[in-house]
Amino acid sequence: MNPCGYLLRMCSDLVTTLDHSLSLGVVALIHFVVSEDAGELSFEDLCEDLELQFSFEEESSHRVTLNTTPRKGFVKDKLKEFSGRHQLIVGELKMKPRSCDTFVVLPPLTAHGGIVFGKNSDRPNGEVQELVYQPAQEHSAGSKLKCTYISVDQVEQTHAVILSKPSWMWGAEMGANDCGVVVGNEAVWSRITDLEDLEEKLLGMDLVRLALERSENAEHAVDVITQLLETYGQGGPCSDTDPFFTYHNSFLIADPKEAWVLETADKEWAAERISGSLWLVLSSPSSDTSEAEFDGLKLANGAQRNPPHHKGDFHFTRVYSKPIDLVEGKRQKCGRNLLANLSKDNSFSVSSMFTVLRDQESGICRPPDDSFPTTGSQYLYSVHLHTVKKSCEFTLGYLNQVSVLSPFRSGKPHCHWFTATPNPQLSVFKPFIFTPKVRISKHTQSPVFQPDPVQIIPRFESTVDRSHTLYRLHHAATLDQNTTVISLLQEMERNCVAEVEKLLADFKESQSLDEVDDLLKDIVETEVKFYK
Repeated sequence: MNPCGYLLRMCSDLVTTLDHSLSLGVVALIHFVVSEDAGELSFEDLCEDLELQFSFEEESSHRVTLNTTPRKGFVKDKLKEFSGRHQLIVGELKMKPRSCDTFVVLPPLTAHGGIVFGKNSDRPNGEVQELVYQPAQEHSAGSKLKCTYISVDQVEQTHAVILSKPSWMWGAEMGANDCGVVVGNEAVWSRITDLEDLEEKLLGMDLVRLALERSENAEHAVDVITQLLETYGQGGPCSDTDPFFTYHNSFLIADPKEAWVLETADKEWAAERISGSLWLVLSSPSSDTSEAEFDGLKLANGAQRNPPHHKGDFHFTRVYSKPIDLVEGKRQKCGRNLLANLSKDNSFSVSSMFTVLRDQESGICRPPDDSFPTTGSQYLYSVHLHTVKKSCEFTLGYLNQVSVLSPFRSGKPHCHWFTATPNPQLSVFKPFIFTPKVRISKHTQSPVFQPDPVQIIPRFESTVDRSHTLYRLHHAATLDQNTTVISLLQEMERNCVAEVEKLLADFKESQSLDEVDDLLKDIVETEVKFYK
């Protein structure tokens, strides 16, 4: 028989896409080609087989537009059964999940001689990120640690961490520890993404938090993540509102001495120490295996041994990555140009990274009405020169981090800047410095629910309002983009940057940090009073 086809538009609240391996993405036009041994299959039979609630308008005898939302019973086993009978070929993507954007700039391009790290976290629409602090802790030998979905072996000592995290999960989008290690992840859709990725394992965000809690430097963080990856694997829903949204992960990791890029595809991975002045990666693996080009290369045992559909010299990117689309390519080019222009006089600073994370024309900063908005940002200030840009995940809002790591062995503290609110264009970056008695505000922490819908099986059957106080007040105050409010917030940030930069410049190695115990807490509570 001649294969018959249907062109379908798949839609859900956060939109779901099935590609040839039934991996998840977003709204797309999907061409269903019925296999030779499937027999005659009508359009109605196709939709019934997929257990879809649907409405459709027939455009021709072989072309149909379908608007549909999967029922909650639309599960992995049904997808497997269906994929055994029908070949799925993606036609034209109307929307594509977007990754986050993560950057690192190293000496000699930085004004302070250290490393500057920044990330915009782009997450699903409506998701709330909270900013939390976890002190260093000791744990009993042989104890277990519950992550988002699964438990792993706990270590006896964990470091103090500051985390920007989706409030429904255990893991974090980005953060820092008291050793000066910073980590951010990026969502990647590799060639080996498949239905098994829905199986609950460690999320990429879990791996970010585990690396921060356990590592003493950037290379150690690479080892922590890869060992956990090989032991437990990565997988499970990456959204509490779309149970079919999943992806693999890349990681950008830095400390006061150096920075690393870690790329993964399922349990395969490649890691490299950054040795160039500019590096940009967008939502696909990027690591080469040529030691002549990359310093400090590491590679998973199986990655080169069993690459999928591969001939010739092994190259992680060519083997595992999908092509970057035009939108991602534009962001990559714009990000490269921004970093180059802002660092050309070796004067890249915390404010320079703020500028990068706030750039909307390039798509690095995505507004709240975007399908993947920027939900948060982080900025870190430290010592080293190199630049990396990456892409991360599903979002509708974005949080932000910038970390400024002081020069290696300088004895100066590192300062981490977080917004804790969406959209860096409308948010204030607030500083945090690790101290023995540091305290943060409760206003950046989401409410705790008992029992939590995430932990009730089946998961995600109900929703709760996870908005924290700062998130809620900021949303109300900036809803109409009031220029007076935004101007006052920007002035508050400029004054804070000037004061913190002076503190770091004048800091002596033996100086007490008591005066900054409440630095983040005081600024958050000032911002809350301002909104009220």
